[in-house]
Amino acid sequence: MSTIEPTPLPGFATAPTRFLFFTGKGGVGKTSLSTATAIALADAGRQVLLVSTDAASNLDEMLGMPLSNRPVAVPGVPGLQMLNIDPDTAAEAYRQRVLSQLEAGASDEERATVREQLSGACTTEIAAFDEFAALLAGEGMPGHVDHVVFDTAPTGHTLRLLSLPKAWSGFLAGNDRGASCLGPHSGLKMQEARFNAALRALSDPTLTTVVLVTRPDPRPLQEAARTAVELRQLGLANQRLAVNGVFRASDPGDRVAVSIEALGRDALAALPDALADLPRDEVPLRAFDTVGLPALRALLGRGSAPVAPVVPEDCALPAGSLAALTDELAAAGHGLIMVMGKGGVGKTTVAAALAVGLVQRGHSVHLTTTDPAAHVAEALNGQLDGLKVGRIDPKAETQAYIDKIMATRGKALDEPGRALLLEDLQSPCTEEVAVFHAFSRVVNEARSSFVVLDTAPTGHSLLLMDATGAYHRQMTRQYEGMANAKHIVTPLMRLQDPDTTKVVIVTLPEVTPVSQAAALQDDLRRARIEPWAWVLNKSIAASGTTDPLLQARLAGERRQMARIADGLATRTCVLPWLPQPPVGVTALAALVR
Repeated sequence: MSTIEPTPLPGFATAPTRFLFFTGKGGVGKTSLSTATAIALADAGRQVLLVSTDAASNLDEMLGMPLSNRPVAVPGVPGLQMLNIDPDTAAEAYRQRVLSQLEAGASDEERATVREQLSGACTTEIAAFDEFAALLAGEGMPGHVDHVVFDTAPTGHTLRLLSLPKAWSGFLAGNDRGASCLGPHSGLKMQEARFNAALRALSDPTLTTVVLVTRPDPRPLQEAARTAVELRQLGLANQRLAVNGVFRASDPGDRVAVSIEALGRDALAALPDALADLPRDEVPLRAFDTVGLPALRALLGRGSAPVAPVVPEDCALPAGSLAALTDELAAAGHGLIMVMGKGGVGKTTVAAALAVGLVQRGHSVHLTTTDPAAHVAEALNGQLDGLKVGRIDPKAETQAYIDKIMATRGKALDEPGRALLLEDLQSPCTEEVAVFHAFSRVVNEARSSFVVLDTAPTGHSLLLMDATGAYHRQMTRQYEGMANAKHIVTPLMRLQDPDTTKVVIVTLPEVTPVSQAAALQDDLRRARIEPWAWVLNKSIAASGTTDPLLQARLAGERRQMARIADGLATRTCVLPWLPQPPVGVTALAALVR
């Protein structure tokens, strides 16, 4: 163990409110800081509940214990309990509660109809949200709890979650009719008091603090600024800024180390206006991975840093270039290229680079994104003939979907009927349905041209995969036994076809991103979608740095390369850490040249 010089706890851990939300762009360290804070509060004698709202949570790896949808004590930390809001488990519990509301005389057919209505992705979302709202309303707590610390999904998904109390409260106000995608309206109406209590708790600055976690890097800082504004509009005004991974070079002659420090310093000097007046905490970059209690305590300057096992320096990862991957993709002539992974690993950069590379090889390409943060235009920072840039905008897609339904299903209705249909379409669930329909169009487009899809961070993408699977099951049941059933091709079937779809998983050479990439690969394989390649981004292995802290992190990088080489991926590419982020068509083209 190496000693970490004790430092005062950051402000977000010294005077916490009852509810603490850690949010930010993927990869900035939300899970590490939220977990370290929960441990610090418990070590100080508080009763703490640590909650993950991320469908791709890695709390289990950090704490060395399995995730559970019920509060469980964390060994080695008296006073700390942990739970993970698992969407699938929550959805089944929600279905059972709704079904129990049916009258005793309901037929098996009526119950089967309701269960079918409750099989979609919107039910999964509302069920997970319902458990989240229950905690804010003070229900289901494991005894006395002083603080609830939320480790949230990446920004776009979290903004959606935090907007739901207001959205559902507004939808339910004065609405006593059926909500088909959620079964009988009574199943939703019975939660109305809970939703309203959640809304009050989120809006009360004496109860709720939002910690905007970022890195000293322009893009995460810009996203934190946008998040700050949107959360204020939702009524969450009590905010703090936590800058994680602040680096100080120890050798002024080390070009790589000096460049990393300068990038961070310049980014913080140009802090966006929305963040400038917030209370700010800085957490230094550590030499170790934040896995295990010693490392999590040391992250905030408590205890000793763990000693990492030694990995042989000659443990090489057989890897090609991104240019070689692009050549192989281009040879197919068309297809869907889905770039997936944990937030913050560089999916957008890789997706944009592949799109630019395919255009330069003579193909027309549609580069689009399902990520609510939508950074593809910023990554390109310009135009390129043959490249069309788009985005699946949830708000625009929802309005287009509503307009289509009103023009078709609502066409034959009288005015009261149209008004009732429009009211039902104002449900927050409509957004999930509309996004799925837009995604299906993109998948279909790839039959004859190239589509490069920059997906949302893992948890949000898995929910979209759930919707794709639900639609597939619905279609196969509907056409079962019919003569034309063999001609039905669903979006899921196109994703499963390796001649149509290539999934590229992007990760960083760090323990958590690699573990989450492996978990994502397992989830895809369960859906019979085989990932095509892995891209290991921001490697410092060939940088030549002599900085002691970066050298220590390099040892961790070699361990992750050894994991990947040991059967995680058959086709790999390593991208080096670059002193300047590859923004713009010229810089992106250099990655695939």
